[in-house]
Amino acid sequence: MLLVAVVSGLFLALAWPLLRPLMIGAILAGLCTPMFNWFVRLFRGRRGLASVATLIVLFIIIAGPISAMLGLAVQQAVTVSDRALPWLQDRFGSATSFDANRWIIDHFPFAEDFAPSQSEIVNGVSNAVRGVGTYLVSSASSFTAGTAGFLLEFFIMIYAMFFFLKDGRQILSKIFYYMPLAHDDEERILERFISISRATIKGTLLIGLLQGTLGGLGFFFAGIGGSAFWGVIMVILSVIPGIGAGLVWVPAVVYLYILGQPLPATLLLIWCATVVSTIDNVLRPRLVGQDAQMHDLMIFIGTLGGLFLFGPIGFVIGPVVCGLFLLSWEIYGTAFKDILPPVGEIRTSLQSAEPADGGVPREEKDSPRPRRRRKS
Repeated sequence: MLLVAVVSGLFLALAWPLLRPLMIGAILAGLCTPMFNWFVRLFRGRRGLASVATLIVLFIIIAGPISAMLGLAVQQAVTVSDRALPWLQDRFGSATSFDANRWIIDHFPFAEDFAPSQSEIVNGVSNAVRGVGTYLVSSASSFTAGTAGFLLEFFIMIYAMFFFLKDGRQILSKIFYYMPLAHDDEERILERFISISRATIKGTLLIGLLQGTLGGLGFFFAGIGGSAFWGVIMVILSVIPGIGAGLVWVPAVVYLYILGQPLPATLLLIWCATVVSTIDNVLRPRLVGQDAQMHDLMIFIGTLGGLFLFGPIGFVIGPVVCGLFLLSWEIYGTAFKDILPPVGEIRTSLQSAEPADGGVPREEKDSPRPRRRRKS
């Protein structure tokens, strides 16, 4: 046993740097199993050829939309960053436009001596917008062009996915053989793994596309430049439940109010608050929560924790980990239900202090009353 523990620990240490691409490959392989089985029947049982065909189709389906979306984002980012200074000067520099310096002094009189001038505000905001655009362009360019680390992880994912598809049955059989679980529990683990992955990807992509499209249209009609770019940013940030799209449209509404455009700002606020953000609140519990059989809070924790721990792909890995965590405790509770003590109704301190029946507290009601002595 000691030898098994030591060797297993060394193997986990070796495989830990490759955990992210291996998990992505396993998730995609599980989702592509129906298509792989169709190719197996088409190629008369040649599983290696069916695995290659599945990878090719998956690459075409994923690479096309992602490349188009990133290309549009890069193009719009370049446009926004190049037009930032003329756009700001056109609004801040004219005599009839919003005077940011005067607005600061009127609302914060104590800042009159050290408030920045109009030109300093324009240059500062312009440099900030240009810096954000440059950062987004460089980040997207490095992602699409591929760094050495990205290419290595991509190769590992494809290589692992090929064998997960081709030899998935043997791999799962070997893993389940060494797990001290009943066959039904092993089937539940596999089913939960696939259902959570499918629900998370399907729900997140659909919600992101809807929020990005409707949010971009709102930006376009509100007169905000680069509406397609901001729509793509909404699609990316929509992986964060509840607040993702708001990270884009809330600053835009505030900015329109500062520019002295209350009507477009109010209309954009109403549109985004009642339509764009409502999409997340209405569809995510139905598309992700019900199919994944998890509470909204667990989805929120899994998504944010996965993003922090695993990066962009963590929006899938995180909920999967949370789902398997909950399922593990369900299996534990079922296995030891005869040993674990029963749990009754949980009462708060306020509820326990309230009278039970007719204004008589339970303790006073159940306790015997002292007998009165008869007067002689």
